[in-house]
Amino acid sequence: MTEEPKGFESEPDVPSEASDKQPDSAKDAGAADEAAPGQGGGDAKELTALRAQLDQVRTALNERTADLQRLQAEYQNYRRRVERDRIAVKEIAVANLLTELLPVLDDIGRAREHGELVGGFKSVAESLETVAAKLGLQQFGKEGEPFDPLVHEALMHSYSPDVTQTTCVQILQPGYRLGERNLRPARVAVAEPQPGAGKGDDAPEDPDAAVDAADDEETGGPDQG
Repeated sequence: MTEEPKGFESEPDVPSEASDKQPDSAKDAGAADEAAPGQGGGDAKELTALRAQLDQVRTALNERTADLQRLQAEYQNYRRRVERDRIAVKEIAVANLLTELLPVLDDIGRAREHGELVGGFKSVAESLETVAAKLGLQQFGKEGEPFDPLVHEALMHSYSPDVTQTTCVQILQPGYRLGERNLRPARVAVAEPQPGAGKGDDAPEDPDAAVDAADDEETGGPDQG
């Protein structure tokens, strides 16, 4: 009889440690699964912190924007105030200059009335009047216009049956204004209606006479002697 080889009688022994050993990839997957819950909590905390920082940045941005808008409004107000002051100073300077020239313009007007405005003097006078007009100087005051104490100064007073209200009948010295500013009132002679004028046939009757007439009608006429 032949003997079978001993090596094939039973299965080869496998070490117990080899069965417990797992692949590295499986261990890594398990470790990742164990760490996943903790990693998700860290991301939420980080996101919350980022949102808080974003809110702070937005608040700071809104505050800086409000400060900028306030500064811009103050600057605009400052510019308008400076421009208004500049215009006011310019108007005052021009008004003072023209006020000093009014006596010269009066002399020119009197020379024109007497026919003395001729030759080179006429050319210079007209040039001066043109420059004054360009600066905004306006002359006012005409005969026949109603008397206005705001723009007229009465130097002479009289009564006339030809007027129905206080009227400027003569311009003694013209007035001048610059825009809305009166540099000098017009000096005039005024006339008022005659005292008692207008009391004609249409004048109202004496109230006492009307009462007496009514009493006479009720009693049959005045008492007879």
